[in-house]
Amino acid sequence: MDTGPHLLNVVDVEATCWEGPPPAGQVSEIIEIGLTVVDLRARTRPARHRLLVRPSRSRVSAFCTELTGLTGLTQDEVDGGSTFAEACRALAAAHRAGELPWASWGDYDRNQFTRQCRATGTPYPFGHAHTNAKAAFTASYGLRRRPGMAQALQVAGLPLEGRHHRGEDDAWNIAALVLDLAARGDWPAPGGAAALATA
Repeated sequence: MDTGPHLLNVVDVEATCWEGPPPAGQVSEIIEIGLTVVDLRARTRPARHRLLVRPSRSRVSAFCTELTGLTGLTQDEVDGGSTFAEACRALAAAHRAGELPWASWGDYDRNQFTRQCRATGTPYPFGHAHTNAKAAFTASYGLRRRPGMAQALQVAGLPLEGRHHRGEDDAWNIAALVLDLAARGDWPAPGGAAALATA
């Protein structure tokens, strides 16, 4: 498999959530990982992947199911997923997460992985070359406020494909925004100023 410097993993996660504070004893945990591979040289999205993750310290609420769409994520569905540790190992082994630079919309996804890896003693699957695509987009378009992904697609004149708040579809759409920035000459090199900016 090609692992050249022009390849990038775009990652988006969905996590257990509630309309108010978490129920007693529960914490927010990743339940879906979407990953789209971007080829910055060919300006394509050659692959997309979805990993379901079984939470161990929380349950999928009705609010969470509703947030993730008409066929939203349910407890029964994620019960068939991998453990968080297994998902991290798959990211590292099958998707070369530790070797390739990666991007997400804002810093939520990176921070959630960091928190959950620390809490569970799971090795962090990614390398340090992370780009905050929201910060890069905001700078490229000269916006005063950082937009959500759906708003950014409107600004860029791109369609929202699939279901918003589903990891696989959101990663695919964020990847389209990454390619838009690359076409504008505004996708930063890994580790650049925009890459380190916070959400």
